[in-house]
Amino acid sequence: MNRVRTALYLDFDNVFSGLYKLDPDVAVHFAENPGGWLHRLATAATTDGERRWLVLRCYLNPAGWVYRPDAGEDQPRLYFSKFRPFFVRAGFDVIDCPRYSSTKNAADIRIVVDAVDALSADTRYDEFVIASGDSDMTPLLQRLRRSDRRTMIVSPADAAEAFTAIADQVLDSQHLLALVQGESVDLDDETGSEVEDRFDEHLAAADGVTPAAGQSEAYGAFRSILTQEYAMATEPLNMASLASRLRTQLGPSVSDSNWFGFGSFARAVGSLTLPNLRTSQHLLWDTSRHPAPAAATAPPRVGLPDPVERLVDQLDLPRMPQHWWPALYRTLAEYAQSHRFNLTQCTGWVRDHLREQGLPVSRNAVGFVVRGTSYGGCPLHRQPVPAADEIAAAFVGNVLSRADAAEITLSDEDIATVRAWLGAPPASAERAGQTERPS
Repeated sequence: MNRVRTALYLDFDNVFSGLYKLDPDVAVHFAENPGGWLHRLATAATTDGERRWLVLRCYLNPAGWVYRPDAGEDQPRLYFSKFRPFFVRAGFDVIDCPRYSSTKNAADIRIVVDAVDALSADTRYDEFVIASGDSDMTPLLQRLRRSDRRTMIVSPADAAEAFTAIADQVLDSQHLLALVQGESVDLDDETGSEVEDRFDEHLAAADGVTPAAGQSEAYGAFRSILTQEYAMATEPLNMASLASRLRTQLGPSVSDSNWFGFGSFARAVGSLTLPNLRTSQHLLWDTSRHPAPAAATAPPRVGLPDPVERLVDQLDLPRMPQHWWPALYRTLAEYAQSHRFNLTQCTGWVRDHLREQGLPVSRNAVGFVVRGTSYGGCPLHRQPVPAADEIAAAFVGNVLSRADAAEITLSDEDIATVRAWLGAPPASAERAGQTERPS
């Protein structure tokens, strides 16, 4: 079996702080159980075999902290030093990087120096995994590429395109959160025959695999619940909703074992060899009892005003009709009102509910808006939960802030056009402008 010799460099402050803005619970799980997601990352998004971690380095400012709004006045700060022992136990070389100034520590400099040193080491590293969204390391990626080494960026933030474009692979916030929670990172937004074809691959991949050691009881519960759901279903079952319910019912055994050793929900389902099983468009059904869902068709290309078109091209803003945006904000507000926030669950739930309204918004688009809302100062896990107009104002403010940081020239008229198209309440425009910019 081929093993990919890999070096991983983690800027803890950058990644943890970014995750914490999106989903505090998952961020803490990321920091307290690095061995779990590291084990899953060894086989995620790789075609040449499992990664062998030859270098594991975590760069951490022990005096760094994030604010805990639910901790009370006694200890409102969650210090990064709390997580140091977890990374040491997971095999990381933890390097303390105190701040040099009020906004900067030495992590990015140390990562660059250590990675360049690794290029001249006796051992040849096939791949470098850089866990950071700091675009200051763009020259490092260029140097690694010139040396013919593969690179992966792991970043919870919307990193600059010049940074991510150089990398061979990018593990963004949605994929990173899924990885931490034991979910598949490759089935989020495939549709139609692509899902059907890929599911056949998952069935083949599950063949001959046995549940992870010590997981036979949990796997038995999984088999029992899913078999019953499948037998009682009167219509095709939504795979994202089904996976979310099973994760809730079965608890941490799903994440800890990465779906009982199968690596994804789809492979775990494939291991059950359910009779007459077929999947397509995020659904699974019994061909002997359920009608196949109508084939999905790609929506026509949406014409956009010129300023919005430029943001789509340069910031990867989702290309959507104007009337979809308010519906997306309303559905996000409904989710925040009725659920304890979990980004992976949120993106699937919102996508499914929008499709029920006849709006085929992709899961990636939902995740893009959730990230923008969080970095715009209005996270969905906030208490009290945000209303739809607050979500819209925060998201659009963040988009305009990122456009300014990327030096995209927009006139006052262009800004008004963008706000109108994206559905930002005019009265909230000034409040939404104070948003956080990516590095």
